[in-house]
Amino acid sequence: MLSPDAREQEYLLHALDGARGIASQRELFLWSQGALQTLLPHGVLLCVQLDEQGRPRKVECLSSTLLAPSLLCDPAQGPVPAWLRQWQQGGGQPLALRAGELGHGLIHGSGALAAGGSAFALLGLPGAAGLREGWLLQVLLPYLHLAAQRIASAAWVSPAGSAMSPRQTEILQWLREGKSNEEIGRLLGISALTVKNHLQRLYRQLGVNNRAHAVARSIA
Repeated sequence: MLSPDAREQEYLLHALDGARGIASQRELFLWSQGALQTLLPHGVLLCVQLDEQGRPRKVECLSSTLLAPSLLCDPAQGPVPAWLRQWQQGGGQPLALRAGELGHGLIHGSGALAAGGSAFALLGLPGAAGLREGWLLQVLLPYLHLAAQRIASAAWVSPAGSAMSPRQTEILQWLREGKSNEEIGRLLGISALTVKNHLQRLYRQLGVNNRAHAVARSIA
């Protein structure tokens, strides 16, 4: 584990704090061009949503300084599937890439890359990704993953007709990861009782009675 200096710790805390509130593509772009650029300067951020087989379903490209080829965002014919396979073969650790004309890159994904999973690739890095860059992306990954889930669920409406809140989306995602109320509370900075109250409202919205049914309903 790396030991960032005081300034880098400050930048990292700022980035983590900003990532907690991301709920739209625009907010993700602004964060990536601010807090994320300070920690990990890059030209392109790829946000990859995965299907039930862990294959790329959608690839979003956030770019400001480099013009990414259209093929880059093709989830079937583009380079992302091959990068994900390399990542898996590498043991699931952050993987340094050579991205052709986009230069150096870095990719990392969440969990086993199953349904509801996501992966993120930083391209156009100023140099080859090393331990520092990999460690920073690994720390940021859970926050990026939850931001992607909130964005994907922004237009989702429950059977009762009411939209899920960003907090409910976060809690539901951690449910799908198998976390207990206490673990979710620690991850989100709230009490286990508050998590339980959110879950009760979520159950009513989804029309279910327990956490297993809530997870199954959300996947369906």
